[in-house]
Amino acid sequence: MELGLAGKICLVTGASTGIGRAAARILAAEGAWVVAAARRAETLTSLADEIQAAGGEAVLLTADFGQPHAPDVLAAQALSKVGRVDVLVNNAGGSRPLQRPDDAAVWEESFLLNFLAARRLTERLVAPMLERGWGRIINVSGAVVAKSFNAATPAKAALESWSKAASAAYAARGVTVNCVAPGRIKTPQIMDRLHPTDAARQEFIDRNIPAGRFGEPEEAASVIAFLASEAASYVSGVTIPVDGGALRLAF
Repeated sequence: MELGLAGKICLVTGASTGIGRAAARILAAEGAWVVAAARRAETLTSLADEIQAAGGEAVLLTADFGQPHAPDVLAAQALSKVGRVDVLVNNAGGSRPLQRPDDAAVWEESFLLNFLAARRLTERLVAPMLERGWGRIINVSGAVVAKSFNAATPAKAALESWSKAASAAYAARGVTVNCVAPGRIKTPQIMDRLHPTDAARQEFIDRNIPAGRFGEPEEAASVIAFLASEAASYVSGVTIPVDGGALRLAF
């Protein structure tokens, strides 16, 4: 399928690893110019090498979304470097399990990272998209219900709720807003911290994932690339799970 991304400028946050890195590679392979953002510049260097070796183009920018003004700075830098952004992939984020449910600092940092940064960055970049009559906002969310306290879960629920409102506001002017909700994908966060052993992974798979395995970053990134495409112009306001048919069973 021709995705129609040649010449589009795509900003991907959290691009140094996992789903963000895979999305940057796939978008570049489709002919897009990729602006890759992450906290540490050194983690992006190998990504740029991979993209350029495959004949693509990448611009590298640093942004720490744990800082309140990071979205403003990143938007200004991106526009200064490349002039416009056609596709915004808000991928930066992270799980925040709570040792104490009243840990205010963790709650505030999680909402800043997992919701407010995406909203602020979108607000800085969407106006030119609306003026041009074309744009794509793809927000990487995740589980919005959990059995234990995790400050990222309500933040991702807020991201999905806000995305639906933004979709309703922007769709008539050619800008779509959608979410991709990954399940257990083979990222460092999942493999190194959440399920660090083969036994822990298999136990979770047996209980929850009909597909019988964790997903690959490229499987989530391929859905992101579709939502960024011309082919997805009539898809807006949805959340697409990429989770191997994950189950939530009542016991």
